Amino acid sequence: MNSQISKKRLRAIFGGSIGNLVEWYDWYAYSAFALYFSASFFPSGDKTAQLLNTAGVFALGFLMRPIGGWMFGRIADKVGRKKSMTLSVLLMSFGSLLIAFVPTYKDIGLIAPGILLVARLLQGLSVGGEYGVSATYLSEMASRNRRGFYSSFQYVTLIGGQLIALGIQLILQKVLLTDEQLHEWGWRIPFIIGALLSFIALYLRQSLYETHAFEAQKNKPDDRKGTIKELLKHPRALFTVVGLTLGGTLAFYTYTTYMQKFLVNTVNLSKGESTLISFWSMLIFALMQPAFGALSDRIGRRPLLIGFGVSGTIFTVPLLSTLSHTQSQYQAFFLLLAGLIIVSGYTSINAIVKAELFPAQIRALGVGLPYALTVALFGGSAEYIALWLKGIGYEPYFYWYITGCIFLSLIVYVTMRDTKETSELEKELKSN
Repeated sequence: MNSQISKKRLRAIFGGSIGNLVEWYDWYAYSAFALYFSASFFPSGDKTAQLLNTAGVFALGFLMRPIGGWMFGRIADKVGRKKSMTLSVLLMSFGSLLIAFVPTYKDIGLIAPGILLVARLLQGLSVGGEYGVSATYLSEMASRNRRGFYSSFQYVTLIGGQLIALGIQLILQKVLLTDEQLHEWGWRIPFIIGALLSFIALYLRQSLYETHAFEAQKNKPDDRKGTIKELLKHPRALFTVVGLTLGGTLAFYTYTTYMQKFLVNTVNLSKGESTLISFWSMLIFALMQPAFGALSDRIGRRPLLIGFGVSGTIFTVPLLSTLSHTQSQYQAFFLLLAGLIIVSGYTSINAIVKAELFPAQIRALGVGLPYALTVALFGGSAEYIALWLKGIGYEPYFYWYITGCIFLSLIVYVTMRDTKETSELEKELKSN
């Protein structure tokens, strides 16, 4: 019997994680290949200006994430986690297909960046819902003593999506296509791959089991499930999610999504060197997540968060300042890896911490909506703010901005209770 439960749990976690990987691959492919397609939609002689316009569309995609967090979170809490995750991956595949086949500015003028924006908004809607629902699903499917470990796979697959995007980029750069071909049409290939992978994820998600936590509360009064009114009854948990996310998401998007451009535009490495450094550092970063998650199962969630907050506040400015002036690929790699090790104190456990804050009837919405709002404001704008400050000659201000945001989160980490000890998931197990 226990063997059957374990197999069911592992199958569910694998299916949920693979779908999450595909969604995040589609999302990150845009950022990874922006270096190649930015000139196709925003013609200009200034490389920073082109990247700034592309980053602007990237940031606008983030503005849809709170709507996605609300819409898919509500569906997950009212209808089921499985159905919500299936719908979100369908929407992501459609957005990828749009980007894959949109004509360029040269062909249709201003309509081209307009279609690019629509596709990115659809992807933002999808990925906004994906985070909260998949975090809820993985947390509810995990065994009680290994919740930190199992839920850390959300970021393993989230990072894995970016690794696949970078891996495909490396293959196209070094094996299959010339630089000119990549700029001309090769950048469309990863979006076609993303659409195909989405259909595979759709198949996997259709065979998922629904969580016991959802099944146990689905017969409760309908007006308590997935509503803003019910969510507002948990103000402390809401503000904790915002404070928890603020510094972590900004640091994460700086060291992952923006870093590839930073290495090219500020450190002056080649696009190939930048991609290679990003790939290997991100691979190690992904492998670290389960270790940090398992550690939280032993010592609690709060010590890891405080470790990230203290280290991020002290070391962000020195790390990024040194990185901006390095001329060595190896030094750039180890400095980036040091930043990612610091961020792991947040990324590995933030999903389980948020899930432990809310009861089942409001969990997906409670995890997804405040997180998506905070990410839209701080994570989605990271590239744009960084490039804007560089453009006006004040790039180091961005390093201090990250430090300030991490410090604000540190205040939350120090004052919050350890969710491992006060978990709503644990209370549900005892009452059912």
